[in-house]
Amino acid sequence: MAATAPIASIHLETVRIAPTPLLRRRPTPPNPTGLNVSWFKQSGKPCMPARFRCGARYVWCGSGCEQLRRDRRKQPMADASKANPQGVERLGYLGLGLMGTPMTRRLLKAGYQVTVWNRSEGKVAPLVEAGAKRAATPRDALANSDIVFMCVTDADAVEEVIFGPEGISGASGAGKLVVDFSSIHPDAARNLATRLKAANGAGWIDAPVSGGTKGAEEGTLAIMAGGEATAIERVRPYILAMARRFTHMGAIGAGQTTKLCNQVIVGCAMAVLAEATRLAVNAGIDANRLPEALAGGFADSIPLQLFVPRMVQGIHSPPLGHIATMLKDLDTIADVAQATSTPVPMATLAGQLFRLAKTARGADADALEIYKLSAEER
Repeated sequence: MAATAPIASIHLETVRIAPTPLLRRRPTPPNPTGLNVSWFKQSGKPCMPARFRCGARYVWCGSGCEQLRRDRRKQPMADASKANPQGVERLGYLGLGLMGTPMTRRLLKAGYQVTVWNRSEGKVAPLVEAGAKRAATPRDALANSDIVFMCVTDADAVEEVIFGPEGISGASGAGKLVVDFSSIHPDAARNLATRLKAANGAGWIDAPVSGGTKGAEEGTLAIMAGGEATAIERVRPYILAMARRFTHMGAIGAGQTTKLCNQVIVGCAMAVLAEATRLAVNAGIDANRLPEALAGGFADSIPLQLFVPRMVQGIHSPPLGHIATMLKDLDTIADVAQATSTPVPMATLAGQLFRLAKTARGADADALEIYKLSAEER
């Protein structure tokens, strides 16, 4: 049998594996704010053993997305500084108020170079100690920056910062961007953008924010933007060091219009939550437990969880926002609603209530003082 058994033969063949564009190119990761990540967050399922990687340690999945976002915010600067020192933009921030200060701190914490300016010097010094550079004027801030962020009180303040004697329009703006986080009239945003472009060539993005001081401190803001798509993508890495969500809504002015829609909801919510809280107190139940009792139900919301405890306990410092600021936005809503033939009866009523609160409590009082109005002046 051994003599007749076939002799096994081994056939060796050299296989050449040639890299192709498909193999070389890393797949584009899904949007960390997209439906796939949201679904994993809601389901509570573990991370996918996915092929979508960012760096060597993290995969795109619900449970790791927050840490992943933080790492990705820092990564552009680290990579660019090694390969191309000019690849990372120099940043500026004008207006260091309730929102501007924590937002600037987040940029500094992410490792970016930030030049700051504020009308009052007292708010500048702590940020300089944290690593920021001081600008003597808004014009100097733009001269030493590629992208300038701005968050000031109203359209008049924006006008002064841009076109005042020491405004940014006096510096060369070719190839530079101004990102306005202030909440102003959409028409004012379009007008200012056109005039600045004519004055020094700088581009414009209107990008009002929502989320309050807590969101600014924690980097969980929602920012809605109007401007050119290329400009939006240029600033996105820096915006995401300060915000959880950055949405391009359309041309210049679209961000401000979206913010007005936000303020319709928030302004009315403040008034309604004040009424619900007052009803609980007057009826003899523990209003402090409303957020717990309503959590997960149709009445649950971020304003409910954040505002009601502050209303009940009388916590107004630091303020979440000033009465005058909310009233300014509600007045703008009324103006745009009239121009677009849009009925806004609830927002109009909220505006009347905040006007009463401003008279009773003062323009600089916390907007949540409307709760006291529900017990006293109304």
